[in-house]
Amino acid sequence: MRIPRIYQNSPLTVGESLALDDEAASHVGRVLRMAPGEQICLFNGGNEDFQTEIISASKKNVSVKVLSSNANNSESPLHIHLGQVISRGDRMDFTIQKSVELGVNTITPLFSERCGVKLSGERLEKKIHQWQKIVIAACEQSGRSHVPEIRPAMSLEAWCSEQTDALKLNLHPRASHGIGGLSLKVPKVRLLIGPEGGLSETEISKTEQDEFTDVLLGPRVLRTETAALTAISALQLKFGDL
Repeated sequence: MRIPRIYQNSPLTVGESLALDDEAASHVGRVLRMAPGEQICLFNGGNEDFQTEIISASKKNVSVKVLSSNANNSESPLHIHLGQVISRGDRMDFTIQKSVELGVNTITPLFSERCGVKLSGERLEKKIHQWQKIVIAACEQSGRSHVPEIRPAMSLEAWCSEQTDALKLNLHPRASHGIGGLSLKVPKVRLLIGPEGGLSETEISKTEQDEFTDVLLGPRVLRTETAALTAISALQLKFGDL
């Protein structure tokens, strides 16, 4: 049986005992119904996995002893920052989950002219929190110890204007070449994925002003979530670890 991987938002030291966070404890004690003597793997956002043994467990409280630590080498050599215009329904959740599984390092939710989602204030804060939980769950499932960041949402224009040494990419159906024709000076990419209705002419002009490179993903029209995952996969195949 595979040992469960659980995110613990606290320092972890071999030989020490500690109580799990409320959310982690609830998952281990209430959902998985694990008992003393069983083992779980903890990670806290660094580059290590920690093997632990459960000392005590109830539905709300779980204590463990840290037995050992091991380096986690699951991170790709390619750093990808995904700028994703917020999509409707569970499409955004799906994109975030799968992009983390594919190795994305940073995700910035974006608002654009044709973005069909209206979020602000407390509702937006709750969404950001929900998306960060999806990131953590994807790390637990996929074996990553580094936890990608969901940045505060911003406008597409503001994100495009940020200073970076990464190669900036925009998907465009009239681009002259695909990802296979790219080269990187540094192993960093900022990938812009637009909304279901595409970018406006003003936004396309903005990407040109900010020196984004247009790339083509084949002859077919892809949904926004399909485009994001296809582009990430192609980038990892070309420059990463697929």
